[in-house]
Parts: sequence; C-alpha cells; structure tokens
Amino acid sequence: MIWEELKTKLIFIDLDAKDTKEVFEQVGGAFIKEGYAKETYIQGLIDREAEFPTGLDIDGFGVAIPHTPVEHVNKTGTAIAVLRNPVTFHEMGGDDEDTVEARLIIMFCVDQPSAHIDKLQRTITIIQDKEVLGKIEKAKEPQEIINIIKDKEAAMDE
Repeated sequence: MIWEELKTKLIFIDLDAKDTKEVFEQVGGAFIKEGYAKETYIQGLIDREAEFPTGLDIDGFGVAIPHTPVEHVNKTGTAIAVLRNPVTFHEMGGDDEDTVEARLIIMFCVDQPSAHIDKLQRTITIIQDKEVLGKIEKAKEPQEIINIIKDKEAAMDE
C-alpha cells in the first residue's frame, strides 16, 4: 500500500517551484535530508527525467511521477508535492515537444530494481480518479493527503 509508506515530512502543500529542477531540489532534497536517498539523487532525477519523461495528463490535470535508478536510493519512500503553480514536464511516452503542466508531483525512492513498476501502476490507478486528484489538490495538511490515498486504496482493494 502506498499510503503506508507516506510520511508527513515528505508531503508538501503549496510548494513554490518555478521549474522541474526546483521541484527536484526541494522534494529530492527532503529525501536526502530524511535519509531515503543519496547525495546523487537530485542529479539522478534530472538525468532520468531527460531520458524517460514522467509527465501525465489525467483529463487535463497534470501529474508527474519522477524517480531514479536504485543506485541513488538508500530506502523506499514516496513524496508528494502539490505545487502552488504548475511546472512543465515532458509527457511520459510522448514526443519531445509534448509537455504537461504538472500540479501534482508523486516522487519515488525505490531500492529494488523492478519495484517501481508495481508502485507506478498502483499510483496511476489512484490518480486516474479525478475526484481523488481534486481532494489532494485542495488538502490543507499532509495528513489529509495520506488519508485521501488510504481511503482510495481501501476502496480499490474491496
């Protein structure tokens, strides 16, 4: 379950970032500070995003799901950032010019080579629910976001 690994220290409400690099520095920096990631994590995000873009357009709601190869990670974790202003990400599986204005960032630290696949699939299932996206965007506290995702995962598993 994704909600079980969410920590309030890794959830950002109204994050102010002007571009992807600032998102990576702030959210990736929190992973480093909290011991989830190595000092190379931010550069790993930048490099991987350039090669494998992570932006998704969910019916007009922009989301990005950046992560790195396992060599930049100490332990598994998930961070969530609701952005004050959207930031441009290239679209996952799109052409070089296809972009998404991301308002929600879900960032992974994954310490097993193939573990990100299951986490990515589960995350995409969660965010395909526009009601969930709207609730996350309006959340005022990190714990509220954890509860929204917990409730969605409980409904998915019924």
